[in-house]
Amino acid sequence: GPLALCVGWILPRLPSAQSQCGLPEPTQPGVRLGTFQGSLARLGSAPPPGAAPTRALSCRPFLWGTSNRVRRIQLRTGWPPAPRVLLWLLHPPLGALRLAAPWHVGAWSLCGGAAWCQLVLPAGTGCGSCGGVFTGGVPLPQVDCTANSNTCNKYGVSGYPTLKIFRDGEEVGAYDGPRTADGIVSHLKKQAGPASVVLSSVADFEKFTGDKDASVVGFFRDASSDAYSEFMKAASNLRDNYRFAHTSEEDLVQKYEDDGEGLLLFRPPHLANKFEEATVKYPEDKITSSKIKKFLQENIFGICPHMTEDNKDLIQGKDLLVAYYDVDYEKNAKGSNYWRNRVMMVAKKFLDAGHKLSFAVASRKTFGHELSEFGLDSSTGEVPVVAIKMAKGEKYVMQEEFSRDGKALERFLQDYFDGNLKKYLKSEPIPESNDGPVKVVVAENFDEIVNAEDKDVLIEFYAPWCGHCKNLEPKYKELGEKLSQDPNIVVAKMDATANDVPSPYEVRGFPTIYFAPAGTKQNPKKYEGGREVSDFISYLKREATNPPVLQEEEKPKKKKKAKEDL
Repeated sequence: GPLALCVGWILPRLPSAQSQCGLPEPTQPGVRLGTFQGSLARLGSAPPPGAAPTRALSCRPFLWGTSNRVRRIQLRTGWPPAPRVLLWLLHPPLGALRLAAPWHVGAWSLCGGAAWCQLVLPAGTGCGSCGGVFTGGVPLPQVDCTANSNTCNKYGVSGYPTLKIFRDGEEVGAYDGPRTADGIVSHLKKQAGPASVVLSSVADFEKFTGDKDASVVGFFRDASSDAYSEFMKAASNLRDNYRFAHTSEEDLVQKYEDDGEGLLLFRPPHLANKFEEATVKYPEDKITSSKIKKFLQENIFGICPHMTEDNKDLIQGKDLLVAYYDVDYEKNAKGSNYWRNRVMMVAKKFLDAGHKLSFAVASRKTFGHELSEFGLDSSTGEVPVVAIKMAKGEKYVMQEEFSRDGKALERFLQDYFDGNLKKYLKSEPIPESNDGPVKVVVAENFDEIVNAEDKDVLIEFYAPWCGHCKNLEPKYKELGEKLSQDPNIVVAKMDATANDVPSPYEVRGFPTIYFAPAGTKQNPKKYEGGREVSDFISYLKREATNPPVLQEEEKPKKKKKAKEDL
């Protein structure tokens, strides 16, 4: 079954592909075979903030209708090469054109006709070079939730696209892996294949441990031992995040675990360095699945991993320093490791001294949206730019230029650990005048307005491009006008795309509205009610510390009818 992707807009007329790909002419009336060529632009409007630009694509066959309003495009099953697809959640919806692709990986996409998806295809070098993206015969069927609402309701679909994984006819759970084509394929290979790969020879071992990702290998002479059972249990539980293999090949067991059982972590060869071992031995006497998990969490990435879109969720979420530069291990491994080694040199010094901080390097191109969050999006040149983000959200930016001897980074880290750095706050300028019915909040005046202990504050977090926010604006302004004489209630708004949103507020969509009562600013309440003026007033009558003072509307005076002269 094909994967349905909801996108909007009509594709431009594209050239024939027969001469380039040797594909058969379609026999269906009213369709023509063609290829995407060059750069496939975004279908509709501008991409969401932080979205990676669409990459070049060549020689991908598809069918398209000849009418002015294309209703369906389908990448036909059996025509090489197998396409690879990346989904973006978009706002606002764009239309109702549906795309389907025979994408041979194992997940079930539940996608509504509301067109909340975008097709992004990675670069290819021609028809013959990109076939067999994923083998194993694992199908990817699709369900259109607009036409099959009962099925989608059964599986709890509330947004599009929703990806779910099924094994042996039973739902395993929602897909929560990477959202790049290579990442999705890699993730589902782990799901479809065995939890731990059998390595039957030295050649198998060398191939497995030569991968771009770290490898966990168990060595067992006795496949009936408790240690082997615990290893396989860990592999099954942790297969989403790590690559497991095991072997009983005597040459390998004797070389790596001469006592007959154990496991080792092999870091990727392209990240080898002089600051840490390329192989890490499991340190415990007893092998248990819980101890294996702890061992991997502490050692899988080493001192300074290469953070990518596929592994960022395992790296972020802790106190983390990232050096952003032109990291590219495919085209420039030497240059990528040059700067990484300088980060590691300084990092190791502080880690050996007992300081706690995680480190990573990342491509400034891939993580351009993060650079924007640190105010570093205008940075250029080959040297890295450096920033720290704490688990609680605080941010620090290295202002001094990164030096080749590492001294600038060393000074930055020393100031960080000594508590001498000023937190970076992404903020618009504080408005010179803020006398309107809806107060304008920026990061710099958030505490002054929203966290004022004697005020109840209703604050809207919005995005300038958000259609729902634009629809709400006149009603929200009217609410502010009605409450303009109330000394205790403030109606406010903040552009959450241009200002840092402080903890404990969480903004995952727009508009997001919170009510921050007087005296309890650390426990704001998320507003989930209706968006009419009357809905907000009813809410404030229930939740406000003091009864709202509403400005009465002036009733038009009736004109007295002049008496007619008799």
